[in-house]
Amino acid sequence: MITNPNVKINLGLNVLRKREDGFHDLETLFVPYFGISDTLEIVVGDDYSRTSAALFGRYGEPDGCAGEAPMLAQGISEDGKLMITIARKEGVDWDPLKDLTAKAYRILAEDFELPPVKIFLEKTSPVGAGLGGGSADAAFALKMLDELCGLGLSEEQLASYASRLGSDCAFFVYNRPMIGEGRGEILSEYPVSLEGYDLQILTPEGISVSTKDAYSGIRPHIPEVPLREALARPIEEWDGILVNDFEETVFAKYPELAAIKRSLYDSGAAYASMSGSGSALFALYRM
Repeated sequence: MITNPNVKINLGLNVLRKREDGFHDLETLFVPYFGISDTLEIVVGDDYSRTSAALFGRYGEPDGCAGEAPMLAQGISEDGKLMITIARKEGVDWDPLKDLTAKAYRILAEDFELPPVKIFLEKTSPVGAGLGGGSADAAFALKMLDELCGLGLSEEQLASYASRLGSDCAFFVYNRPMIGEGRGEILSEYPVSLEGYDLQILTPEGISVSTKDAYSGIRPHIPEVPLREALARPIEEWDGILVNDFEETVFAKYPELAAIKRSLYDSGAAYASMSGSGSALFALYRM
């Protein structure tokens, strides 16, 4: 089975307060974006498909260790039930067995008797860009395993598993515009429409922002204009009231991102913002 996990943008991202468990309460609107995606294949047993074979053709033989950022890295679990191969042009600088797709398999294996599987992931979505590419991979892996293994899980059950993998993973189970609250895992549908606008995303090369760094200087607060009230206004009025709280911290460290945002407005954008904890920026242009 092959799918293409897409990314998302955040329309507004308010960091409201720090919680006793160390996390923060947030409010944001997740919106799926299908113009950037990875390729994820999961096969049961020993079968291989054209996609997995094509990975080897494009990236060469896999390296069993991701320490030197090979273009193709592979890991096999100790029990031999999970093999995961990850390909990325910029290099794979993480352990494939610690990838969220591998964790998705293991979290389901805690409750179900899963067959041996092989996961093939071609990463084309940027890492550390605030677009949720890794979370999308994990959520899609959960949905694929549910279908392949006949688990019969509902969207709500899959979202519950996904929320244990990452704060925005549950959104990708539904993959439609939703308000995220709590850590981002408390979701409610929101009928936003970007019809009549062209959405463009910029992913600056050489800048990868870790979520930990983005939170390092954050100042939780209640916004003057609540998220839903800001979203209800015309898009041309969003600037200044529909805010991503991470911009203050991230722009201070990477002033070039602030300059890019200014250039988006200079080029005629009706609204521009950073997505998630950065570094990607997006702009809405009236068509």
